[in-house]
Amino acid sequence: MGFLSSAEAAVLRGIARAMKPPPPPDITAWCERNIRFDERSPFPGQFQIERFPFLRRIHEVLSPEHPAREVTIRGSAQWGKTVSIINPTVAAWHEYGPLDSLVVHPTSSSATEWVRAKWMPLRREAEGLRVIFGDGLGSGAGQTDTLHNQETLRRDGTLKVTSAGSPDDLAGTTRRLVLLDDVSKFEMTPKGDPEMMAVSRAAGFEDAKIGRVSTPQIVGTCRVTRAFTRSTQEFYHVPCPHCGTLAPLTWENFRRNLDPERLRAAHFTCETCGGVIGHEHKVAMVAAGRWVAHNPNGDHPGFHLWRAYVPQRDWASIALEYAQVMGWTGRVEVSTDTAEPPEAIADAQTEQTFYNDVLGLPYEQASRGPDWEKLRDRVEKADPEVAEPLPRGMLPDCGFIFSAGVDCQGDRTEVHFVAFGRNYRRWAIDYQVIPHHISTAECRAALNQILKSTWRTRAGRRFGLDVLAIDTGAYTEDVWDWAMRHPYTRVMAIKGGTSASAPALKRMEFDRRSDRMARRKRQQGFVVGVSQLKADFYSWLDKADPAERGHVGFATGLGDEYYRQITAEVRVLKRASSGAMVSRWIIAEAGRRNEGLDTMLYAEAGARFKQWTYLSDGAWDRLDGERGGPPEGAQPDLFDVAVPIVPEGPAPQAPVKTPPRRKRAAQKINFLRRD
Repeated sequence: MGFLSSAEAAVLRGIARAMKPPPPPDITAWCERNIRFDERSPFPGQFQIERFPFLRRIHEVLSPEHPAREVTIRGSAQWGKTVSIINPTVAAWHEYGPLDSLVVHPTSSSATEWVRAKWMPLRREAEGLRVIFGDGLGSGAGQTDTLHNQETLRRDGTLKVTSAGSPDDLAGTTRRLVLLDDVSKFEMTPKGDPEMMAVSRAAGFEDAKIGRVSTPQIVGTCRVTRAFTRSTQEFYHVPCPHCGTLAPLTWENFRRNLDPERLRAAHFTCETCGGVIGHEHKVAMVAAGRWVAHNPNGDHPGFHLWRAYVPQRDWASIALEYAQVMGWTGRVEVSTDTAEPPEAIADAQTEQTFYNDVLGLPYEQASRGPDWEKLRDRVEKADPEVAEPLPRGMLPDCGFIFSAGVDCQGDRTEVHFVAFGRNYRRWAIDYQVIPHHISTAECRAALNQILKSTWRTRAGRRFGLDVLAIDTGAYTEDVWDWAMRHPYTRVMAIKGGTSASAPALKRMEFDRRSDRMARRKRQQGFVVGVSQLKADFYSWLDKADPAERGHVGFATGLGDEYYRQITAEVRVLKRASSGAMVSRWIIAEAGRRNEGLDTMLYAEAGARFKQWTYLSDGAWDRLDGERGGPPEGAQPDLFDVAVPIVPEGPAPQAPVKTPPRRKRAAQKINFLRRD
């Protein structure tokens, strides 16, 4: 005989279930339930927090129930910040309840890449997200979301993905969760600071969460470092395997224990007992570590983590990358026959990249060059018994890439000739001024002759230019008209990048048309990150030892005006109206010119195009053999000197301003004649 349950009890149980609050969101538990790495991952299989114990505290403060309104995570690249912090935070918040969220990336392409390569695969695989969003765009019943605006199936939440370069997309929206990915790369826009605009989207919520996640950039203007400085500044302390003393793993400790001859033995030492801490101790140490605030009075939780802690790479890899940066060992083997630099490794060995991506630290750029008179005297008054001077117009007797940088002015065209050698060394061998506008037949004839000419090395061999880079920032149509008459492997058309964090060299973007001219411009046109190149060049100018990495050598007789020009600019920090710090390069003194500095950077862009920064030791050895020895079957003439392309004189001289002449009858001029 059965009994019917009380209808009142059933109703009360239903009300109780409806009133019961959801369990507190646990981002770490969400990762363990939903994240599964495929075979491409260094750790295929289900996510295990034991491999990443430092994430527990970060996940805790990013939870909706933690009172912190802001959270900052500063760290090195490629240790899973997106997969293990940004993605699960967005997912766990949306599972917790109705939510409008916002994820901001530096550029539109990076935003699209995150949605397609990181978020959508997780959305399809995680059961909780399939229930909330559906398993893909357009797959759910009544689903109307788009790639960058995704709505939940129950119409109780949205995920908006945008870029810092789209201020209109940052305005007019209210969001309780705002995550800023790679915030240090955010650039100011004409409509304001994108970081402040994104943060203001959460102003309407008392319980909002604002997360900044990024590798740092440059000291003074780095957004994530500025936020980290006012935070609790938490570092992960680990116990010494010998004495148990807790301390963070620091770059200073690691660097002083590096032996260039034994990079695989890279290690830390305990500051208390002096014990050697090898990579074999890392797993146990990290598992027993804990976060310690170095600024307990900070206004929000902030965390710093670098590659030494993460399980993906060993400590020897850090030592090897630093050795490559310092020139202790050869770089990757790359063929010198191609003019197409591999994007994945180009410029991978710069000091700034190492500090930012490996150490997770902001990089201190040089802000000005040395005094021009001291630099001149270092060259002109050098002891010939210590270092043999390089005559003007003569190439060094070693392996080199020979490049020229060209700047177009209204009444003249200036050309800088520079040889770039092993270990980031370079030699400025000549500077010439063509007294004609780029549109004239005389100027074009002179530039054509430069491409045909050869220069002699100390040993007597003769070589022509490997590449010429000409600026398209002024007189653009005239420059392109001349440049496109030459092979794109020999002549580059460049323009300076406006961003302080722009890469050293990247291709210009043109409309994806199918006509021949557009295709050719995409091959020949490049944007040069002049801000970083200036800072690197100025830091290298201080190196007086000719054998030192990054040393800049100069031919004799270049003249005072030349040295004034290459040291003409200084980097200044300014606070924008939004409060953000921005840097600008400006002329140090009224009346000084900077064409010598600009053309030096253009010549460097050409050398980078020809793989200067990442040739292996084997490739440099081959160049030494091809270009460093005496000519075959000929005795070099000790009195043979290179013939300049234009009449010799003090270089460069202040020009007499005259309006450019657009059209002029062709006139035969012998630019090889010496006066």
